[in-house]
Amino acid sequence: MKVKQIYKLFILIVIAFYSTSSAQLDKSDIKNLSVGADLIITEKVTNQNSKWNADKSRIFTDVTITVKEYLKGISRDDKIVITLPGGEIGEVGEFYTHMPAFSDEEEVLVFIRRDDKEKVNKVFRGESGKISLGDEKSAGKIKQIEMLKEEIKSYIGKENK
Repeated sequence: MKVKQIYKLFILIVIAFYSTSSAQLDKSDIKNLSVGADLIITEKVTNQNSKWNADKSRIFTDVTITVKEYLKGISRDDKIVITLPGGEIGEVGEFYTHMPAFSDEEEVLVFIRRDDKEKVNKVFRGESGKISLGDEKSAGKIKQIEMLKEEIKSYIGKENK
């Protein structure tokens, strides 16, 4: 094997390891996310739209989520738009590490922080603030999701006391 091939393989292994380890949150992560977020919502990604900023120096993507449940926060809106740095417009793309990726029709649980300065919603704590609930609806998966929601609600309840 050539040195470049070994180096590329090493980078891929590091990325795969990091992705796997960062995707698993422990109780303290869930607690910190729950307490620090302004909104916590669940349901499906229904639209993604990338756009340039005013001076065309950066790309941002608006992710629209149709809300099924508000675990924290109150809103009359049945849709929430989250703005992420990066995206693709034509042949130009911008990518930011440690930011969550969304897929159309993906079921998610998202911890959101309102950015009052920019007047947008952002995923709280980057990639840690988005949990994919998956398409699989087995009894075991549904039970895990319900247990996660109850854990989040317990932290929020403690915060309000």
